[in-house]
This record gives sequence, C-alpha cells and structure tokens, in this order.
Amino acid sequence: MSRRPTPADAAPAQPVRPARPRAAAPVRRGETSRGARTARGEATRQRLLEAAEALFGQRGYHATGVTDITRAAGVAQGTFYLYFPGKEEIFRELVRHLSHELRRRLAEATDGLGERVAQEEAGVRAFLEFAAAHHDLYRIVFEAQSIDPALFRWYYERMAQGYARGLEQAMARGEIPRTHAETLAYCLMGASHFLGMRWVVWEGREPPPEAMQALVQFVRAVLRPAS
Repeated sequence: MSRRPTPADAAPAQPVRPARPRAAAPVRRGETSRGARTARGEATRQRLLEAAEALFGQRGYHATGVTDITRAAGVAQGTFYLYFPGKEEIFRELVRHLSHELRRRLAEATDGLGERVAQEEAGVRAFLEFAAAHHDLYRIVFEAQSIDPALFRWYYERMAQGYARGLEQAMARGEIPRTHAETLAYCLMGASHFLGMRWVVWEGREPPPEAMQALVQFVRAVLRPAS
C-alpha cells in the first residue's frame, strides 16, 4: 500500500547552515591573552595572584573557588580566564611566583657580601622577613604536596640548586670546608625553615634576638674553615 504524499515531501530541501562560531571574550585595552605583559595586564595579574595567596592561605585550596579570587581581586570572573585556565593553574603559578620572589629577595640581601658566613647571616634574616611578610607561604607550599607533588618537589629543589652553587663557590675559595654541597644546602635550608615555622607560623612574629643569635652561631660553627 503506497503512502500518500504530504506537503513536507513536496517542500525543497533547505541547505544546512554551519553553526556560527562563538565570539571570543573581549580583551580590554592594555591587556592581552593569558600571560599578559602590558603594565595594565600585569597589574591585573598581580591582583589575582595576591588575592589567591590570601585566600589559599586562609581557607585552603579546596575551600577556595575562582569566584572568591575574582571577588577579592576586584575583577570580573571572565577576566580571570584571560590569565589562567582555572584554579589549579593559578595555584601552580602562585607557588612558582613565591619561589621566584623569595629567591630574588635572598639575592638582593646577599649581593655584595664577600664572605660566605656573612651571606648566610643576611640570607637567613631575609628569608624570615619574607616569611613574615608572606605569612601563608608555608601553608601554600605544603598544600602543593597533595595538589601537585612535582611542583612541591620543584620548589625545594630549585632553592637548593642555587644554594649549593653558592656553597661550592665558597668551597673553591677556601672560605668553608669542602663537603657535599647539596647536602649542606638542605641542612642549612632546614635550619632556617624550622626556625621560621617555630616563630613566624606558630607565633606570628619574627624570631627573638636570642633565637637569631643561636641560629647564626650554628651557621658559623658549620661553615667554620678547617684549621
């Protein structure tokens, strides 16, 4: 039994129009895509990193969302994605940023100091001052161990690499005893690290003079040239 034709059978086939591409999010003047390098773009990126540092430090990674970061930074949520693909990416960038800023501060504090022991003393004080100014540093870095273990390891290895190079140079000049530079670097880093935890993290202030004096005496004893 044949089917009776319908109006739809007689209607000519309509061409299929391709879907219109979605417009990209507008970029404000002075800003570019992720990794903006203009003055205005860098200022926005820095505000996002500062907001992320405060929130990740106070609430923790898992209790912080992109909306919280943009609200604290005073920028639109869409603007966030011009700089970072998501929360994980800004967290990783924050850890790298803190590492860079800490190493830059240590380099400034020790620049021009000839004797290695003097560099160590200045470096310890600079580290503790940095930790006091960035009082959530410890929590953020520790949290990286569960979020991105490779990044957590990189943070300490990157610090130790530069530290060991400086110690090797001092050994070559005969300023400190010859030993395994990387191991010595981690030992000295550990001393400053735990002193900072004891006072900056637990007490919320820089170590008292007697604590600093004890650490300096320890460093001098470790680095005393062999007679």
